Amino acid sequence: MSCGNPVADADALMQRRKKYDKTKNCVKCKVAQGNLVIRHAVYCKECFLSLVVHRFRRALEPTVNAKPDGPRRTALKPTGNLLVGFSGGLGSSVLLELVHRCYVALDKSTMPADGGRDHPRHERVWKKVTVCYVEVCDAFPGMKDRTDEIAQAVKRYDDLDFVPLRIQDAFDRSWWERIGGKPFPSELGVSLSDEALFLESLSAPSTDPISCLRTYLSSLPTPTAVTTSIQTLTRLLLLHTALQTGSSHLVLGTSLTSLAVSLISGVAQGSGYNIREETQEEWTPEPDACASIDAAEAETEGCKKRKAVKRTVRVVRPLRDIGMKECAAWAWWSRVPVVGKEKWGWAGAKPGIGTLTKDFIVGLEKDYPSTVSTIVRTCGKLAPKGEVSGKCILCGRPAQRGVQEWKSRISIRSRPPAAPSADSTNEDPPNPMTVAVPNPLRPSLTPYLCYACHTTLTSKSARPVPSPWPAAVRPPVVTLPVWTEARLSSAKGDGAEVSHVHGEIMQTRRVGQDEMKGIVGEFLLDD
Repeated sequence: MSCGNPVADADALMQRRKKYDKTKNCVKCKVAQGNLVIRHAVYCKECFLSLVVHRFRRALEPTVNAKPDGPRRTALKPTGNLLVGFSGGLGSSVLLELVHRCYVALDKSTMPADGGRDHPRHERVWKKVTVCYVEVCDAFPGMKDRTDEIAQAVKRYDDLDFVPLRIQDAFDRSWWERIGGKPFPSELGVSLSDEALFLESLSAPSTDPISCLRTYLSSLPTPTAVTTSIQTLTRLLLLHTALQTGSSHLVLGTSLTSLAVSLISGVAQGSGYNIREETQEEWTPEPDACASIDAAEAETEGCKKRKAVKRTVRVVRPLRDIGMKECAAWAWWSRVPVVGKEKWGWAGAKPGIGTLTKDFIVGLEKDYPSTVSTIVRTCGKLAPKGEVSGKCILCGRPAQRGVQEWKSRISIRSRPPAAPSADSTNEDPPNPMTVAVPNPLRPSLTPYLCYACHTTLTSKSARPVPSPWPAAVRPPVVTLPVWTEARLSSAKGDGAEVSHVHGEIMQTRRVGQDEMKGIVGEFLLDD
């Protein structure tokens, strides 16, 4: 029996677990010595490079056709072009390199060996490939503008179009009209200081997109709300750009690690109902914007064929089976330059839910590599519960029916103190406080929002939060993104209540007794 002293008994030391399971040789070719360990499996350099390409194709190609392929493989025929969302980070850099090799340059080393060289899948799939970058430096103080660096990185590849955007374009009416959006009068805003999110008229509408963006971000309650809103604005900018460029597919460089982070942080922020959209999404534009864009396309060639197909953008994440470590190794061995991204933050701001979740997932992946893939597989088995009540006017994702009624039942709300009367004395018992009842005819943004967006705009912190732009003036009513205002413009009115049911916008108004009698008069029976 051991005495427990390692000096006296060498067997008392616990043996450290090996990084690999059985052998140092590659588990695929069984010959070459391994160069990389992925979840306790050893791969050599050549087998690893081909493995990444295989996983990339396996995740993307089943989604290319309008109807997913069945057991029999068919030719890849998308209904539109391809838009690549590029951020300059590791995942998007690897994605851009793989897209160019497999579908633009048609590198023979990336082609499957089966089927022969004349197989239809070896032809070019998308006629036009566009790279879109959204610069967010104007959202945070002291952040560097990387548009020129991104343009130089994209310039390395041939036959790719580059579309640079800025985050403030989400508040730019000229950009909205330029991509084919329906013009609207900029008169409505939202009061973020009130939990009811009342819609009010803008006293002095601003025409500067940067000031509108900074005012909107400064009015948000928490750092988590700021980062989440920027992610939502970036995603919608990419989707509308995909619609403008005639793209049927939008691919994002979300790796397995980043996908696990977005799933966990999304559930923590209340977007569990849209957990499936984090992996793959089918986005259809609103009828108002789509009608305007189709009218603009009526002057172009081939419009009749395109109008016959329903305008839908399929969001795909082809790197969802490739972890962050694998992306880094593939980029190093393939000599892919990575521009990099700056951290989102400002002085005095504490890390948000997304940052804390990322730190946790990355640390978890180092110690327990298989746990990250388990998170993604488990979330893939989840199904949303409840009926869909249209789309959220802010994020464009499905909204659950009855969520606001459920939230009002479980929320603890404070009551306003009663106004002291002149004849009351200190000896008088305190009057019971009454709950302030909101005006049912006052328009509100709440019926248009999903649970996650409503929580983002109204969930306040117990401690004061420093603003990213403290010098920015905070008006009582802030401007909304252009796609939100475009939908609201058709429902505004004096003393009107707007409601959101099954994606339709309805308007109600107060009707007088005489008018009501005139409407139903022909149906009334004589006395």
